[in-house]
Amino acid sequence: MNFAPAPFFLQDASVRKVMLQVCLALLPGIAAYVWQIGPAILIQLLLASLAALLAEAAMLRVQKKPLGLFLGDGSAIVAAWLIALSFPPLSPWWLVVTGTVFAIVVAKQLYGGLGQNPFNPAMVAFAVCIVAFPALMSQWPSVGLHLSLREQIDLIFGLTPRVDALTGATPLDALKTALKAGEHGNDVAGQLTNSDIYGRIAGRGWEWVAGGYLLGGLWLWRRRIITWHAPFAFIGALVVVSGSLWLHDPARFANPLFHLFSGGALLGAFFIVTDPVSGCTTPRGKLIFGAGAGLLAYIIRVFGGYPDGVAFAVLLMNLCAPLLDLLCQPPVFGMKDGGGKS
Repeated sequence: MNFAPAPFFLQDASVRKVMLQVCLALLPGIAAYVWQIGPAILIQLLLASLAALLAEAAMLRVQKKPLGLFLGDGSAIVAAWLIALSFPPLSPWWLVVTGTVFAIVVAKQLYGGLGQNPFNPAMVAFAVCIVAFPALMSQWPSVGLHLSLREQIDLIFGLTPRVDALTGATPLDALKTALKAGEHGNDVAGQLTNSDIYGRIAGRGWEWVAGGYLLGGLWLWRRRIITWHAPFAFIGALVVVSGSLWLHDPARFANPLFHLFSGGALLGAFFIVTDPVSGCTTPRGKLIFGAGAGLLAYIIRVFGGYPDGVAFAVLLMNLCAPLLDLLCQPPVFGMKDGGGKS
């Protein structure tokens, strides 16, 4: 049998190709978003993309780095899309722009650019904005709200007054309220079933969006852009802890499918915790990282002060990633775990 001489290349991979495939994987979720929630998300995606490119270009010029090389890698666009998908679709234009600029300038470029940032830029943007602007970050479209594209654009750019009736509680907000009420004898499971904001599994309409993220994430896994470790661990931890409490007291706690298809769970599982820069790189490290993020996300969701804890959970695990990779390094070929020769 003849073999080709070294070096060996497994695949022709580049940052640009990887980022392009990540954007393609987000398209099913975006399509479901437009179908079920409204076309406003397309405006937010455009605003975030422009803000990310301009902020990155400004920082590259200050650092005297070639614009074409770094702007063309697609990493700024991916961060911008994740930010837009995490923010309320009818939020004012300056909110998503502020979050995106902060993510690119502070969370990415001030640390040295792509490959140097210890925290996920999109999650930094979400965490900063929900702390600084909690009211605006809670203004999600009300159930059954039907606005034309022109009306949604007017809301985003402040051309029409914002009305409280346009926004309502998210399924996770309602769950947290129901949980608090459940402490006084109310049946949380019954409230979730009877409320008109819930569908068959989770929030009405948002189930399809989460399903789109799941489809795109599985495609990334099949393309070997991501490995199974972090998503499997995140989903597994979220299902195990939510399922355990649900089985223990179904009157107070929602079932695992609700948590899996609500909020940013599936977006986080396949597109956030799989970040090779701010996450772990070793297989065991990815498993611990994903499981820790899933556990923390549930704790913050149910017992914390924020309805969805994915962003804060990921940022907390970003702090642990270097140590996890250090402790989870596989043994060097030909050496035992203790450092001696095999």
